[in-house]
Amino acid sequence: MTDASEDRGALIGRPSTVVPGRFGDPLTVTAARTSRDGATAAGGRPLFLCLHGWGSNEDDLADMMRYVAPYNDYVSLRAPLVLQEASPMRPGAYSWLHDAIPVGEDLDRDAFAAATAIDEWVTANVDVGRDVVPIGFSQGGMLAIQLLRVHPERYRAAISLSGFLAPGAVDAAHPADGQLLELNIPTFYGYGSADTVVPKYDIYETLAWLEEYTWLTAHEYRGLDHAVSLPEFADLRQWLLDHDISSGII
Repeated sequence: MTDASEDRGALIGRPSTVVPGRFGDPLTVTAARTSRDGATAAGGRPLFLCLHGWGSNEDDLADMMRYVAPYNDYVSLRAPLVLQEASPMRPGAYSWLHDAIPVGEDLDRDAFAAATAIDEWVTANVDVGRDVVPIGFSQGGMLAIQLLRVHPERYRAAISLSGFLAPGAVDAAHPADGQLLELNIPTFYGYGSADTVVPKYDIYETLAWLEEYTWLTAHEYRGLDHAVSLPEFADLRQWLLDHDISSGII
């Protein structure tokens, strides 16, 4: 039997020409922002795990949570790959992947590395009895899905906003797909009809895969580009209530 480091080594691919490093390089999450200064005000409710997109940081989705689930706790993670260092005059910009949207095996390898780093952070920092719901935008939306493909029994549900899907060209990068198929985990997928970042065919592939592997609720938002919207937040709040995930106080 090979150990985890050997398995990861086999998943490291070619060098990236966008972000320094190789697709699939192992990652470690080292920075996070928590709600209520780390206090647990709603310990009986699921914890939201916020995952930002390309060029953003941990403050991005954290600010969104007051619209989505203001009475639930959250933790918002900073991606490990640095695009721009933070300074007193400007926030930092970070990425989970070695390109904005890698393709093919590159995406599989990076998706596995990032999801593994996130899952390890959850294991080290969240009580094993606490339900966790990943919610992500763009790259983070892809990773909210990818966490289910790596460790599905750990996550109560998943929310992907303008996300996409790793293609599955590298089997070892999605070790729990078969297990996920049996669990019927609730997922919410929201996307804009006018998204100019995620190609329409990628959206359709993501929808088809989620429909097969999860308990999917999907919403398309007319005229919305690669962004989120207040109507999407309203649909998401209702979905959370329907699945008994968020507090009923809005």
